[in-house]
Amino acid sequence: MRHVVEPDEAGKRADVVVARLSGMSRALVAAAVKGGAVRVNGVPVKPSYPLEAGDTLDFEVTAREPLVATPEAIDIPIVYEDDDLLVVDKPAGMVTHPAHGATSGTLVNALLAHIGPLPGEALRPGLVHRLDRDTSGLLVVAKTAEALSALGIAMKARHIKREYLGLVHGIPEHERGTIDGPIGRDPHNRLKYTILGEGKPAITHYALRERFPKHAEVVFQLETGRTHQIRVHMAAMGHPILNDPVYGHEELRFGLPGQALHAWKLTFVHPRTDEELHFEVDPPLEYVQARFALRVDPHTSS
Repeated sequence: MRHVVEPDEAGKRADVVVARLSGMSRALVAAAVKGGAVRVNGVPVKPSYPLEAGDTLDFEVTAREPLVATPEAIDIPIVYEDDDLLVVDKPAGMVTHPAHGATSGTLVNALLAHIGPLPGEALRPGLVHRLDRDTSGLLVVAKTAEALSALGIAMKARHIKREYLGLVHGIPEHERGTIDGPIGRDPHNRLKYTILGEGKPAITHYALRERFPKHAEVVFQLETGRTHQIRVHMAAMGHPILNDPVYGHEELRFGLPGQALHAWKLTFVHPRTDEELHFEVDPPLEYVQARFALRVDPHTSS
């Protein structure tokens, strides 16, 4: 499309005007700008470029293809399975469900191939909760609508107990404690989350499991399940998770795919039998090796 900038549009950002004219989201406009598809007087511009009256604005913004979750034959470690649900040990590096930027190779793709159709949202079928891509560990998945409803209610009521292991920078001052800080999107970086007064309630309990010379292993229990909750809370404490590229910094020497965080325990009541089920899985080899390195070599990282 071509548009000549009107006097009342002078001084406005190029991306704002393009979003209004195209009816597309700012995210799609940003992608178009990045691809050089937004030009002012024939020259590609940045999103924040201030327009002037009389400028010729050329742009092409296309909508993304709708996401679809399809079955893919991917091996996943299954810890438990019956007619109502299954518990998996999600590998680090695997996205939980399809999203823009990760449309295949996800846990949901693998589940659909293993089980077939699942109840719930089209892109998140069967999912009761999620794990970040590089967080490994236990997830419960519902196979029936009844199980999904019951487990969803249990999750909201905080009856599903989740416990994580994490390696952190520094050693927390107290042996145990609770972090109560509402979490929302970082207004300065939409890819991050932060503690905000207007954010959603988020409560993390922690306890020291082992002290190292300059690091520690910490056990976390979640009352809530906000995106990046443990990572945000620990960074706010001044003890970010080891090798967290978003809230700390990358440390490639450890061979970890991402942050050293593992969902190692999961406890809940079976939605049909009322039996209490408890599962525990050890962290992956890369985590174990990083823990050993921190334990025996105080100079491995600072």
